Amino acid sequence: MISYRYYEPGDEQKVVELWNESLPHDPITPTRFRNLVLLDANFDPQGMRLAFEDDRLAGCVYAVRRLLPMIGTDLEPENGWIPFFFVHRDVRRTGVGETLMKAAIDFLASEGRKNVFFASYAPNYILPGIDEDTYPEGYAFLLRQGFEKQYSPVAMDRSLIGYAPSKAAIELKKQREQEGYSFTTAQDKDLYEVIQFANHKFNPDWGRAIREGVLQGLPPQRILVARNGRKLVGFCIYGGYEGIPERFGPFGVDPDEQGKGLGKILLHECLKNMRSEGLHGAWFLWTGEKSSAGYLYKKTGFDITRKFHVMKKSI
Repeated sequence: MISYRYYEPGDEQKVVELWNESLPHDPITPTRFRNLVLLDANFDPQGMRLAFEDDRLAGCVYAVRRLLPMIGTDLEPENGWIPFFFVHRDVRRTGVGETLMKAAIDFLASEGRKNVFFASYAPNYILPGIDEDTYPEGYAFLLRQGFEKQYSPVAMDRSLIGYAPSKAAIELKKQREQEGYSFTTAQDKDLYEVIQFANHKFNPDWGRAIREGVLQGLPPQRILVARNGRKLVGFCIYGGYEGIPERFGPFGVDPDEQGKGLGKILLHECLKNMRSEGLHGAWFLWTGEKSSAGYLYKKTGFDITRKFHVMKKSI
C-alpha cells in the first residue's frame, strides 16, 4: 500500500539514501542535501512530495518557487521549478511517479505558478536539466508528464595536467595591456563592482555566487578581473560553487568589449592559476554548445562530458 505526504523533519536520511540508490551517477551527501535543499531560503516542506510503501520511502518529487528574490524584488511569480525527482526501481511504472509529480505541480499551481521548469533552478540546482543519455527513463517520464524541451546546455571538462598558456594567449595579453587593459586578481575594492557587473550584465545568480562564495571563504585570488583603464569589463572565477576548487565559473566579458579576445585571456589566466594551485582539472556544468563561450572552451581544450535538456511545462 502506497501512502503520500510531504516532507517532515527526520525524512532526510531516507531521501538521501533513495536518491543515491536511484541516481547513482549523481550521488549526494547528507551535508550537500542539507545545504542545497533544506537550508535554501526558498525551501517549503509542502513542495517536497514523498511516497511511502509502509516505512520504506518509494519516491520523491521536489517542487520549489521563489520566496526570496534573486535580485531586487523579482519573485518570478509565474515560475516554479522541479529540481529533482526519483522513484524506487521496484515501483516504477506503477503510477507512483505520476502521482507525486501531479501533487508537486498542483502545489505550484496553488501558489499561482503558470510555468514549471526542470531543472534550471537557481541558486541551488543540482543539475541544469535532465541528462537523457544517463537517465533515459527520467527523460521519457518528463515527456509523458507534458514537459517540452527548451534548450540543451552542456557540461565540459579539461585536464590541467601539462597545461600551459599558449604562445598566442601570452602575446594577446601583452598586446591588450599595451592598449590599457589590465588582468589582475581581485581585491576587496573590486568585489562590490564585480558583483554588480555580474548581476546586471549577465545573471543575478552569478552575482550571488560571487558574494556567497567570498562569505564562505572563497579566496579573492580565485577571482580574476579585467579592466579597460578603470572600467570593469570582465571577470572569471573558480572555486565559487560549493567551495569546489576545480569547478570553473562564472565567467563573463562585457558584450561591448567582446571580439577583442578578453575572454580568451581571462580563461587562460584562470587555468594557469588553477594549475599553479596544483589542481588537475577544470569543469563546469552549464554552457551553450554553440555559444561563443562554448566555442572558446573547445578551442582551449575543454571536452563536452554531459548534455542536459532544460524542460518546461505550462500549467
